[in-house]
Amino acid sequence: MSIMRSVLLAGAENAWLRERAMRTPFVRRSVSRFMPGETMEDALEASRRLITEQGTGTILTHLGENLSSLAEAAAVTAHYLELLDRVHREQLNVQVSVKLTQLGLDHGNEDCFRNLALLVDRADAVGNMIWIDMESTKYVDPTLALFRRIRERSARTGVCLQSYLKRTAADLEALLPMAPAIRLVKGAYREPPELAFAQKADVDENYFRLASRFFDRGIPPGTFLGIGTHDAALVDRLRAVAASKVQTPARHEFEMLYGIQRPLQTRLVRNGVPLRVLISYGEFWFPWYMRRLAERPANVLFVAKSLLAR
Repeated sequence: MSIMRSVLLAGAENAWLRERAMRTPFVRRSVSRFMPGETMEDALEASRRLITEQGTGTILTHLGENLSSLAEAAAVTAHYLELLDRVHREQLNVQVSVKLTQLGLDHGNEDCFRNLALLVDRADAVGNMIWIDMESTKYVDPTLALFRRIRERSARTGVCLQSYLKRTAADLEALLPMAPAIRLVKGAYREPPELAFAQKADVDENYFRLASRFFDRGIPPGTFLGIGTHDAALVDRLRAVAASKVQTPARHEFEMLYGIQRPLQTRLVRNGVPLRVLISYGEFWFPWYMRRLAERPANVLFVAKSLLAR
């Protein structure tokens, strides 16, 4: 792991730094490139704009994790239920992604499952989709267990897997018989070397192997892959694999974050490649922001240039 990545990930976990940075004007200005705002309406307006101007759907996620009480988890659940209803009323091509620690996972699996079930039932009723985001390694097993359980209730749910974890290949093979919906990302938490690949090249190659698995002919029909990467070389490699295996039963789309790799997003759309943009919003953006910088060091240079230009 690079020194810069280590520093940024450590910063994401630092409460002292978070409290001060979130009050600093230049930090708030820099994050606006990657997040359209802090409110649901900000995220919906950005979605409407992308749908109209670019023709891409979006995934919305309300930032925040590791809540301190079940009352907070209930409030988050109510927020997402309102979001699902808003999207349905406006008939927007917008899905929802949620972290299970937002729904009370730290306070018990059953309470978390009840909140998750409320969201999935509502998504089922309005024809939408709930994505379960993946967090640090200590949450992988409970997250996958709850995903399996909720998947029996509805197919309108998917889960995120991270290619930097050494266990992910085995996790994927265990899930594939379910014909799951998987969003594959590289991973953005600080993990020990015995659990996660330390070198970027190893993470990238594992990503390519995992994503390529979805284009095998033996994959169960209905399997779905969200290719969550901003790596242009990796995107092109996977597009070539997909083009060479047109008879695969799996469906796929590319998924990228709002404000990152905009030229690449434009190129994909112009070439008719399915693309969906993930938009994050909310007041608790600092840990998310630091992890985004750690994921792609080029973002640090971009932020520095934008600040110097002001």
